[in-house]
Amino acid sequence: MTATPALEACPALSTRADYEAALDRLREASRAYYGGANSPLDDASFDALRRAVLEWEAAHPSESAGSPTGLVADGAAPAGDVPHTSRLLSLDNVFSPEELTGWEASLRRRLGREAEGGFTVEPKLDGAAVAARYRDGRLVQIVTRGDGTHGEDVSHVIGSIVGLPERLAAPVTFEARGEVLFTQEQFETANEVRTAHGGAPFANPRNGAAGTLRAKDRPYRLEMTFWAYGAVDLDGETFLPASGTHAEVLAAVAGAGVRTTAATPAGLHVVGTIAEAQTKVDAIAAIRAGLPFGIDGVVIKANSAAEQEAAGFGSRFPHWAIAYKLAAVERQTVLEDVVWEVGRTGVLAPTAVLTPVEIDGSTVSRATLHNPADIARRGLHLGDTVTVYKAGDIIPRVQAPVVELRPAGAVPVPLPRACPNCGSGIDTSQERWRCAKGTACALAPLIEYAAGRDILDIDGLGKTYVKALIDSGLVGDVADLFTLTEEQLTEASGSEKRGAKLAEQLGLARSRPLSRVFCALGIPGTGRSMSRRIAAHFGTMDAVRAASVEDLQAVEGIGSEKAPVVVAELAALAPVVDKLIAAGVNMSEPRQPAADTAADGGGPLAGRTVVVTGKMTGRLDGLGRTQMNELIERAGGRAGSGVNAKTSYLVAAPSPSGKPSSKAAAAQKLGVEVLTPEEFAELVADHLA
Repeated sequence: MTATPALEACPALSTRADYEAALDRLREASRAYYGGANSPLDDASFDALRRAVLEWEAAHPSESAGSPTGLVADGAAPAGDVPHTSRLLSLDNVFSPEELTGWEASLRRRLGREAEGGFTVEPKLDGAAVAARYRDGRLVQIVTRGDGTHGEDVSHVIGSIVGLPERLAAPVTFEARGEVLFTQEQFETANEVRTAHGGAPFANPRNGAAGTLRAKDRPYRLEMTFWAYGAVDLDGETFLPASGTHAEVLAAVAGAGVRTTAATPAGLHVVGTIAEAQTKVDAIAAIRAGLPFGIDGVVIKANSAAEQEAAGFGSRFPHWAIAYKLAAVERQTVLEDVVWEVGRTGVLAPTAVLTPVEIDGSTVSRATLHNPADIARRGLHLGDTVTVYKAGDIIPRVQAPVVELRPAGAVPVPLPRACPNCGSGIDTSQERWRCAKGTACALAPLIEYAAGRDILDIDGLGKTYVKALIDSGLVGDVADLFTLTEEQLTEASGSEKRGAKLAEQLGLARSRPLSRVFCALGIPGTGRSMSRRIAAHFGTMDAVRAASVEDLQAVEGIGSEKAPVVVAELAALAPVVDKLIAAGVNMSEPRQPAADTAADGGGPLAGRTVVVTGKMTGRLDGLGRTQMNELIERAGGRAGSGVNAKTSYLVAAPSPSGKPSSKAAAAQKLGVEVLTPEEFAELVADHLA
């Protein structure tokens, strides 16, 4: 795997007028980007426009004298009046492995030899650069980057930034340089607070952080986070290693108590060659989707302080460091419409219809909107330019509108007055609106879901036959499936052979374990994993039905909000459950001796989280994701969906291409043990069915 280049195609500038117009757009976007306002361009468009301007200037050097592109922030950032201890510059960019190799060659020419001290690799955090000054262990001043020589004093944010403690354990004096940003969780909270105070939501975390740093008159404070990527000595003190390495400088900063990039999930890596650096770039790109904050690239630096000094600085950036930009996961596009669909549980799900835009290697034309309250909080209007975010294989979602670009006459997103599926009333008592008919409104999707392989596994009962059974009035809920005769199934399917096959499959479905039967009811928040936990905890349907809200909260993953919903929904479904019982459907969860051990906290996977990827082989051949998750839980473990620091094992079959999957790369980065299917089968041998 090699990181996808970030740079998008941009029309070449062919005339002086094109160049000047592009330069004006670049200045406007830079002022917004570095000043904390909502930019009229997203990062990918900004990078493409800037590259086009630079290419024109390279081809017409005599006509571009005095261009701001040689200045930090294109000369557009608010400079302020606080001088920096030493220049605080930005970084030049590369967009491909070939360009990274080219940068390394330019560094070699400046040094007159190879970079013998190796390189460091760390994430390029997507926030706002600041210098944080500590004197005698006390945080006394925070200064923005500004124009690189002077910045603005934003010390009013002291005390609201995680990772920048107000006091250190030792009375040391130095200046930490790094990035202030919103984590995704902090960003969501910030927008809730903003809108609650009548403000417009931030369009994206990066602009939100820059704007929050500069805002002094807000009646509220917003928590942000800091990671240092460098440091310099202050006031003539010599706290930092005098002639060490970049990694040693960050180690000293971390030892003092300030958070550094080494503490991020992406980490700080020291490598010997640029090829090894590219491998680390790819590894960080692979875990990007799971990071709790945004990154727009990876930074590679010469590790040796002596080689950094020898390579020197340009007017805008150091020659000894480079930013490898990754594919854009955040873009701006237009919200054309919002469509409402009804899910299998009766929930009304809004989806944004967007002007198609390229994000992270795919064209996005639809994106997630959570619920009406979320739409209102974000202040969305039809016709808005909106920020759309997508990372890895995550479903795209709309973050916020760019209010400054809202067209005249734009109207707030209209909310439905009746169920868009059946025309019935809407239950608006919760944030997620539902059709007043509940699951009855979306009966066909619910029956299709229940008949699926991972639930009741009624082979052959597809969409066509489900529709025929519902249209005939024979099926009004999932329990009605088990009252059907072979003759009725033959008529619905139009074939005696298919009717007999369906009757046979329904007979087999009667014996499915309680976890699958419970899941087939379609209670909100009780998917396959949660249904397995509930069934394992209570053992029988009678016990589940008798459970109180407090009893349900004893099940892992069921909190104070979900428990009352499950109790209420199960009570409302009492007639359906009674029909299932009358039809002879199994209402208990089988317990094997090994499973008992796991349920009591034992088993080979007790206390461990296991993630599965790829097609299983050997003794696990033929087991799908659901069957593997069931096996993990029988052995006392918990099935995870993505690799993170809490993952104990990744079960992964070797890739046919020989290249590691993104999950395997993430596991390698985090030190997670990777097991082959055969090794995992040996580990849980006593729990295999």
